[in-house]
Amino acid sequence: MCRNIKMLFNFDPPVTAEEVRAASLQYVRKVSGFNKPSKANEAAFAEAVDEVAAASMHLLNRLETTAPPRNREEEAAKARARGLARFGD
Repeated sequence: MCRNIKMLFNFDPPVTAEEVRAASLQYVRKVSGFNKPSKANEAAFAEAVDEVAAASMHLLNRLETTAPPRNREEEAAKARARGLARFGD
């Protein structure tokens, strides 16, 4: 599951709230061990996703760098090439 969590800092265009929420959902799934929580745990699960997303956005908004922003398409192409090299066709 954690392979789906992508680096979100220093991209042009900047990260969206949806991307942060998706990464937060993956993180909470991994930590909790639940892909889909039971009804009894649903509220706690959703609250945890919201809290992780808020903390992640706070972090991303506070980080600074002098490096030029990365291009999303170039990074996606690099990831595809790594996957192809690792797993083949």
